[in-house]
Amino acid sequence: MKRIAITPRNFWQNKVETLGFGFHSLEGIKYWDESAYYQFTYPQIEQLEKATNTLHEMCLEAVQYVMDHNLYHLFHIPASVIPLIERSWENDEPSLYGRFDLAYDGIHPPKMLEYNADTPTSLYEAGIVQYFWSEEVRRGVDQFNSIHEKLVDYFRSVKPYLKPGKIYFACIKESLEDLTTVEYIRACALEAELVTEFIYIDEIGWDSKTQTFVDNQDVDMQNIFKLYPWEWMVNEEFGQNLLIDRNQTLWIEPAWKMILSNKAILPILWQLFPNHPNLLPSYFEKPASWDTYVAKPLLSREGANVEIVENGNTILETEGEYGEEGFIFQEFYPLPEFEGNYAVIGSWVIGQESAGIGIRENTTLVTNNTSRFIPHVIV
Repeated sequence: MKRIAITPRNFWQNKVETLGFGFHSLEGIKYWDESAYYQFTYPQIEQLEKATNTLHEMCLEAVQYVMDHNLYHLFHIPASVIPLIERSWENDEPSLYGRFDLAYDGIHPPKMLEYNADTPTSLYEAGIVQYFWSEEVRRGVDQFNSIHEKLVDYFRSVKPYLKPGKIYFACIKESLEDLTTVEYIRACALEAELVTEFIYIDEIGWDSKTQTFVDNQDVDMQNIFKLYPWEWMVNEEFGQNLLIDRNQTLWIEPAWKMILSNKAILPILWQLFPNHPNLLPSYFEKPASWDTYVAKPLLSREGANVEIVENGNTILETEGEYGEEGFIFQEFYPLPEFEGNYAVIGSWVIGQESAGIGIRENTTLVTNNTSRFIPHVIV
């Protein structure tokens, strides 16, 4: 695994904007960065692909274990939504994607840092933007990226299992990133010949007479893709309608993803698969012998409220509004460093299969909302 510096394309901003990538820079900070790319060998990609598929299977086993042993309290999941979670699991409701954050240097086994199992941050960049970059800059060179094809194929495969009516695609109004990502995923559904409609999340209504979710034309909504975290939904007053919805609306991602999108899954995985080469030791309570570790909130986003302690001293602590539900403690495993840049690999699962990677890097050991997206190739 190598980081190779190059000269960005002339007028690269215009090139990515023609793809609909309007958030290539965030608050004056460059998010899409093509001044470098990461280079992998085929054996390294095979190692990443194998690790991703293995971790996915382990995570599914862990979901069943949590249900069988009624461990929801460890996740701070409200008791009222447990039936919703278990129904979605028992009905095998479709799961479109997930992204493992991996520490990998191309030499040692990939290590799972966490699992972004609910909201698809960086999916569009990984599936589309870096693909077109490679077609122009490194044409003829491979890239580990079948994200788009697998998204379309999976939408085709789940078509018989959808409820009557169209699929609605929803996100919040205030985020260009979320809107772009949702419209991309909707485009994949359209390519799979599904009937779709976009709606903002706050435009989803509730018919108290029929006890069903409705759109802004008062039409029942029975299939909804939402880029909106489950933990937000179930803790909002409007979200309580999920429990009495007579249509039992099919939500993508399904409610059982509340288990996997919570960092409490990390100690569960270590308990079930101790010493697995792709896992890091993780616990609900800090071992007394540990003076080097990472503390992570059960629920957080973009690296918020993470503390890294080395030899008893805090070497990095990020700010944020998370941590109320508690923390887990994970062995400190530094990200590989390339000339002052720390890279984390986001390895995608699409329709239950490893589908490709996207790489984000930062000048600190924690990946956050200002971390840059860097493309990659295989040689």
